[in-house]
Amino acid sequence: MINIIILLQSVIKLSPVMGKRGLYIILFFIFVSTVLAIQKERVEKRYSAHIDPDGIQRVNIKAGSYYFDPNYIVVKVNTPVELNIVKEGGIIPHNFVLEINGTHIKEEIKKEGTKISFTPMQIGKFEFYCDKKLPFLPSHRDEGMWGIIEVVK
Repeated sequence: MINIIILLQSVIKLSPVMGKRGLYIILFFIFVSTVLAIQKERVEKRYSAHIDPDGIQRVNIKAGSYYFDPNYIVVKVNTPVELNIVKEGGIIPHNFVLEINGTHIKEEIKKEGTKISFTPMQIGKFEFYCDKKLPFLPSHRDEGMWGIIEVVK
């Protein structure tokens, strides 16, 4: 943090020489490098789905600032799964991408919830993620917005 303050003081001293445009460019790069330097430690949040009386495995997922909660979901093979994904507050758009059973699922996540249904037909681990990306910044997936669906017997 002290290095950033020293850097900002240097930029301010140079601002009459660089002009406004140069100052904005340098401040933008300072902002981007600060964002990139702040990395959240990824914590696995595991959930094992239970089969409801109607035979469906239901999982509620929160999607927020570069995370899914839970981010490791265990479901049973050949049993229908219903994911209810709710977007936490904020203006940043997120989506849910999953390739399973040879099918590519890609849905925008809404604050009121997005339901995704499928029946896993094979045992294995399948990655889901958000593929959104702002210019000059890492993708949401790179920031930790991904998880695993493990299909078991």
